[in-house]
Amino acid sequence: MSDVLQKIVEYKREEIVRAKAAVPFEDLVKQLASAPPIRDFVSQLRLNHPMGVIAEVKKASPSAGIIREDFHPVEIAKIYEQNGAACISVLTDEHFFQGDLSYLKAVRAAVELPLIRKDFILDRYQIAEARVAGADCVLLIAECLDDDQLKSLFQYTRELGMQALVELYDEENLQRVLNLNPHIIGVNNRNLRTFETDLKHSMALQKKVRETILFVSESGIKTNDDVKRLSDSGIHAILVGESLMRSEDIGQSLRDLLGN
Repeated sequence: MSDVLQKIVEYKREEIVRAKAAVPFEDLVKQLASAPPIRDFVSQLRLNHPMGVIAEVKKASPSAGIIREDFHPVEIAKIYEQNGAACISVLTDEHFFQGDLSYLKAVRAAVELPLIRKDFILDRYQIAEARVAGADCVLLIAECLDDDQLKSLFQYTRELGMQALVELYDEENLQRVLNLNPHIIGVNNRNLRTFETDLKHSMALQKKVRETILFVSESGIKTNDDVKRLSDSGIHAILVGESLMRSEDIGQSLRDLLGN
């Protein structure tokens, strides 16, 4: 785990303790019965063949700082929906990414596309939070979790009827992820030690994943040429945030990315 990731995880554990003190897990679970119906995240990506885009609602990041000053999550999500996104990712980490779980709840009420809660998920509590807020999928990062944690959290998403996008960077984590028999996995092109991005990283790892698993390339995807390179290598889904968030015309940038 990189120093940056370790710092985030340590802070996140403290944050979870505070959240549980405010709303105990048992009380949160009671709210699951009134959560919005689940939308099929993976199927929606497959319907958008040859390339399904998970478009991200993201204000800031530790490496880039503020990405978009004019930040209105619901408006951005609606633009994504109108311009070719298959699914929407909502960044909910507050301390490092200036996100909020309330953004996800508001976006859920405004769009019809499946949603993923993008955060550093370390506890079942956060998955229950995501479902109550309207998420259909959560991100699980292999580098943040040991084998038991990864398996337990993955199983809990299944118990709630949700899906999990299981992400990795280091190839040494690939077999751990594949052992879960996931429907979808993601490979981050950004090295969290150096913050450099290289699309070849996910292109190489995709060759080691069976075709029945939907493979998502994440980070560093900026142009239609990037999309074509990934598509030609057999990748059929991407997660894009920063390049869209920096654009003056988000909708046009998304259409340009897809070649529409």
